This record gives sequence, C-alpha cells and structure tokens, in this order.
Amino acid sequence: KKIKNNTNKLTLRLPSGNMKQITKKDMIYPGGCSEIAFRLAKSYLPGPLSGGTKEGHMDYQTIINGMKRFGSTETEICVRGLGLLPEQIHEHVILAPWWDPSVLSGLGEAVRLSEPDASVQIWDIQSKDGVLTFIKTGMGAPVFMDVVLSLGMTCCKKILFVGSVGALDPAIGIGDIVIPEYSICGDGASRYIASGDLAGKDCWGEKTYPDPGLLQIVKEETEQVCRQHEIRWHLGKNISIDTISAQFAHIDTIVKLGCNVVEMETSVGFRAAKMAGISMAAVFSVSDNTMKNKSLVSGRTQEEKNYRAFVRRTAFPEIILRSFQRAF
Repeated sequence: KKIKNNTNKLTLRLPSGNMKQITKKDMIYPGGCSEIAFRLAKSYLPGPLSGGTKEGHMDYQTIINGMKRFGSTETEICVRGLGLLPEQIHEHVILAPWWDPSVLSGLGEAVRLSEPDASVQIWDIQSKDGVLTFIKTGMGAPVFMDVVLSLGMTCCKKILFVGSVGALDPAIGIGDIVIPEYSICGDGASRYIASGDLAGKDCWGEKTYPDPGLLQIVKEETEQVCRQHEIRWHLGKNISIDTISAQFAHIDTIVKLGCNVVEMETSVGFRAAKMAGISMAAVFSVSDNTMKNKSLVSGRTQEEKNYRAFVRRTAFPEIILRSFQRAF
C-alpha cells in the first residue's frame, strides 16, 4: 500500500504490515529491499533512475535495463555476475583480482560461499567487527567491471580493492604500499560504460577517482599502521592497462603521463562503482619495479619478497578493518 510519496522517497506498507521507505538509491540496490517493494517503487518514483553520471554518459540503470530487455531479472543479473543471491553479499566488500583470503589471514575466519570451480570466488569473512564479503574476481578490467556492476544489485555500500601493482618510480620499493589518488584509463572495458555512444569519444587517457571520503579514511589509517610497523607507503598516480607483456614497449609514454604505478583494474572499477552508487578506494602492494629491473620473473631478492609478505600479512588486514570500521 502506498502511504506517502515525494520526489525523493516512497513510504510503503508491505503485506507483512512493516513500513518500508524506498529511495532512488534503493532502486539501484534491489537486493536492499523486498521484491514487492522494489516493483511498487518502480511504479511510483518519478524521473529516470541512474547512477548520477553526467549528461551524455552511460548510467547504471541503462546497463541494467539493457540486460532486462532480453529477459533477465534483477536477481538473475546478480547471480550471473557473482554466482550468489543478492542477499548473500554484505555492505562492506573486499575485491581482489588474484589474492584469496589466506594472503590476508589477519582479516578473520574465511568461509567459502562459491563452488570451488566458480570463476568468481566469494567468501564471508568473520572479522572482529562483523561479517565482510571477500571476492576474488579474476584478473583484468572486463571481469572486474562485471563484478562491480553486479554488486550494484546488492546491499554493498563500500568496496576496498586490494591487489598487486607495478612501480615506475625507483623510490618505490618492492612490498611498499601505494594508495592511488586516481587511475588513468588504459583499458578497453571502460568504453562500454563511459558513454552511451560506443563509437563516440574515446575515454582512453581519462582519469577516474576513488570515493573522496573513503580515500581520506584509507590514507589516514595507512599512515598510522605504516608508522606503527615501520612500513613505507606512497600516494599513487596509476594507469590501468590490458596487458602485461606489451606494456613494456609503452613504458616511456606511460611515464610521461605522470604515472608512478601500473595495474589492470581500478580505472574501470572506480568508474563502475560510482555509476552503481558504491564508494570505492584501493590499497596496492608493490610486486615489481620496472625502473629497477625487478620484474615478476627476476631481479627481486628474497629479502624483498619476505618484506612484501610481511606487509600483506600484517598491515593490509589492519588497514582494511580500521577503514571499514570508520566508514560505517
């Protein structure tokens, strides 16, 4: 039953007798309200439902409607992207292209939710402050983008990206922590969500940004944790690319863009998260440094490898848990 309506929210009485307020933000998170309230709100809320992108750019609801046009439901979209139902995802989510929870064992007890052979692997993390969702997405912008867009169908509110990054500055050491202030688009997946005109203006070279509030929290917590454990950390000017092998022929161009680190996912991740109304920031672990001839294949000492393992095991869980605790 419709009780009250204005331009921003709708108050509903559900068949159970409970009252429910549905906002435009809830419309972007169908997993956050009951199916009947979701469908009723769609009928009553005025105006287009979007992720708040600028005019001429693709918005979140257009992406979802594109899938619904060919018969998919909101729940099916989520299950296709994540392998789980929307209600199985928590408000705070850790996204990692390649790491699993054992790399960050200090987070808490990990309970696997996905099938062992699933392409996207998901765990519940029983932390001291509550339950988090940990998702191993797989490497590269396309799969990462699909996971973030799928999270828009759940109650996810905050994302922390954790993963490896290559350094392009001799002052940045193996194992150091880098917090990216922005990521430059050097990937192809971003084209599909940057504009409604796929053949229009290319987004290559555009900067995308983490959520400013969450970024500030992460920087402050990183500063404190690194001071406590005598760990080095840096602010990053990142570029997200599509290739490991072919990047080296373009390193001079990348450096001229002002970049001091390089990885593959966060440019499209920041863009997709903003569209879906989710706050996202990132914490990088330096795995290699091209400028010092320390690659993933050769050049790194055992001492550097041990330092990196120590940082991931010790500092990363503290930064993540403290940041999420403050972000409630």
